[in-house]
Parts: sequence; structure tokens; C-alpha cells
Amino acid sequence: MPRTTPIRALLAGAALLALGAGASAAEQYFPLQSYRVGPYAAGGTGFFGGFIDYLNLVNSRDGGVNGVKLTWSEGETQYEVERGVEVYERLKSRPGIAAWNPLSVGIAYAMIDRITADKVPLITINDGRTDSTDGRVFPYVFPLLLNPYSETSGIVEYLAGREGGLDRLKGKTIAVLYHGSPYGKETIPIYDLLAKRYGFKVEQIEVPHPGNEQQSQWLAIRRLKPDYVVLRGWGVMNPVALKTAQKTGFPAGRIVGNVWSNSEEDVIPAGESAKGYVAITTQASGAQYPVIQEIVRAVYDKGAGNLADRKRIGSVYHNLGVLNGILNVEAVRIAQERFGHRTLTGDEVRWGFEHLRLDEARVAALGAKGLFHSINVTCANHEGEGRVTFQQWDGAKWTVVSDWIKPDWATLRPIIEASSTAYAKEHGLTPRDCAAEERADAQSGKRAAADIK
Repeated sequence: MPRTTPIRALLAGAALLALGAGASAAEQYFPLQSYRVGPYAAGGTGFFGGFIDYLNLVNSRDGGVNGVKLTWSEGETQYEVERGVEVYERLKSRPGIAAWNPLSVGIAYAMIDRITADKVPLITINDGRTDSTDGRVFPYVFPLLLNPYSETSGIVEYLAGREGGLDRLKGKTIAVLYHGSPYGKETIPIYDLLAKRYGFKVEQIEVPHPGNEQQSQWLAIRRLKPDYVVLRGWGVMNPVALKTAQKTGFPAGRIVGNVWSNSEEDVIPAGESAKGYVAITTQASGAQYPVIQEIVRAVYDKGAGNLADRKRIGSVYHNLGVLNGILNVEAVRIAQERFGHRTLTGDEVRWGFEHLRLDEARVAALGAKGLFHSINVTCANHEGEGRVTFQQWDGAKWTVVSDWIKPDWATLRPIIEASSTAYAKEHGLTPRDCAAEERADAQSGKRAAADIK
């Protein structure tokens, strides 16, 4: 059944909201299609817990964003599309919705037409439709930080680095073990394309949902004898993959996980079989970052933390939730500077996301230096920059083992535009003129500056 925010978090949120109730009644609302039960609960509790922790921090520390309080409620989806759509239909009439953040490719796909009609942003951080990177065709969808194709490019670039260069991939064999869902299947074409481009052989092997039985797949991998296995998993599939790989004799150091196979919840249940395993990430783990330490002091030490286990503070999923909170809140803040310090419409927040430009100096000012690199969203590019790094599990913690890697946009952008153009034609859409919109924004900014003078 749909459920709302846990009682502890509701009471804490109410107390924090009360701090500034006398100053302003304005609120900006975040409906959360969360999943705290089921096979993917580890990801849901960590991510949505971190997101709520950051909203709580902004309310308690700053009184909201320029006097506008941040509010939220949850609807349980169990990562199921039908439940996610039900939560959307039930909560979409609430006033002041800033954005939707389902953290589910299936739910996100089902929402695209709905959010476009309702003019409210859909945030698919690190996932979603690859071609939704093209904001000309998908004005309300934002695959922030990383899309599936840029992730694939980053992984191939990393493997090439291990081999000594892209030319050294020729003749190698890479097996891709993917989750049997729209999310898992999203990268099939790009692996095929990059295999042809760089001369490696790719074998793509599906694991049916939820992934708790993989013996036949790993026996196939043993017969194939690949140089690397890319684990494109989710939830219980990941530790099962690592344990089964060990049983069939495939070394963990030759397995590279994707962005949804990179958490403590993926490796700790796998025990010794996970040691040496490498995974891609858009944000670092650890609780040493100033923003995480602020959350500990201002939220957890006051009994308002959303995670039931404080040991998960600073974990991969928790930090991704905090980072998602940062990106959502900064989009609201940026939009307020254009439209006013008040409750914004979804379309106004969309403008904020399209101008979400956080350089390394701003990242540091937010207390997130080292947590993530930067982001530069534009009308045409709803992802940002797609920079990734790689981390290795030593049996107790993750350690970063690469520099920040930028994907091959020269290869990826034409593919993205071809797909988005086909989508626009199929749906009778006219792509936006981003250059004209950016010129209009510039002129509007000049007029506002002149008015201030």
C-alpha cells in the first residue's frame, strides 16, 4: 500500500518547519515516489533518506530557500511502475510541486507524457532515457549527472586505460551482465556500437528480475572466458553476481560495476567475493565532507535523521540522495533569482534546472568539495557533463582509483540527437530553438540589471 514519510521524519519535519512558520507560509513541495520495501529497498531507503536529510538541513539551517520552506511526502512504490503512476496521480494536484524524483527507469518512462502535459520537471539522476539528455525535445526531463550512454562510454574509457589505450581493446572480450528491465536493456545498442568502433567483442547476457539466480549466466561467462565483465545490475542481483562469479572462478578485479552496482549494499552481502571489485560512480562515498557533517550535527544529532541506521550516513546511496537534494534545491534557488523569492511553479523550476551550473567553487561553497565534480546543464544538454570516477572495494571501504573521466561526447551526441529527433517525429513535436531561448534569457537578464540600476 502507499505509505507516507515515517512518523519520526514527519514529526521532525514538522518541528523544523515550525521554526520559520511566522516568517512565511510559502512552501515548495517535493512528492517522493519512494520504495522502502521489496528487493530494491536498500537503494530506496538510502537515496530517499539522503534526499530528505538534505531538505531537513536546508530548512533547519537556512529556514528554507529564501524563506520558502521545503516540504515533502512519500508514496510507497516497491519499484513497481503501476504503483509509481498511482502515487503520481494521487499527489500531482498538490500545490507548489518543484519536481518529481522517482529513481526508477520504468516509472520515469511512464511519466514522461504526464509531466510534459503538467509542465513539471522529472529528475532521473544517473538513469532514464538516454535521448532525454536532449532538452530540445524533452524540456521537462533531466537525466542529471549521467545518462546510460555516457556511463557506458566512461566504463569503456576506464577499461581502455587499464589496457593502455583504446587501441588496446581490439581483440578483447567484454561480457555485459544486465538486469532484465528497461533500465538494464537501455545500453545494449551503445555497447554494440562501441564494440564495432574499437574492435572488441561484446556478449550481452540478461539476468531476469530480481536476479537472485544466476548460475546459468555465469557458467556461460566461464565458457566465454571474457577479459572483463560489466555488471549492469540492481538490488539483490549485484551481491548474487559477485558470489556466483567467485564460485565459477571469475576474479572480482575483472568485474566493473555500473552506477547502480556500486554501493555498500552491493558488496557487503557478498563478503570476501567482493574484494577487488571496481565500480563507476558520480559521487564519492564517505562522511568526511562538510555537507555530510552538517547533516549529522543539524539533523541526526537532533533526532531528525531519516536513516534508521546511522552507520549508513556517507554511504553511496545516502550520498547520492544528498547530492540529488543539492541539485534540486539549487535549481529552486536559481529559479527564484529570476522569478522571485516565492513558491515557484513546476515550469519555473524547470528553468532553474536548465540553468543549473555549479562549478567547483560553488560545489565547495555548498560543502560538497570532493563529493562530486561539477554540473553544467543547458537547454540542449539536460545531463550536465557526465564526469565519472571509479572506486574499488577493499573489503571494508571504497577507495577512488581513477581521475574524473569525461565521456566521448563527439560519439554520443549525434546518437542522442538521432534518437530524440526520431522521438519528436513520432510524437509530432517541434524541437525547441535553444539558441533563440538563450538569447532571450540574455536580453531578459540585461533588462533586469538595468532595472536594478
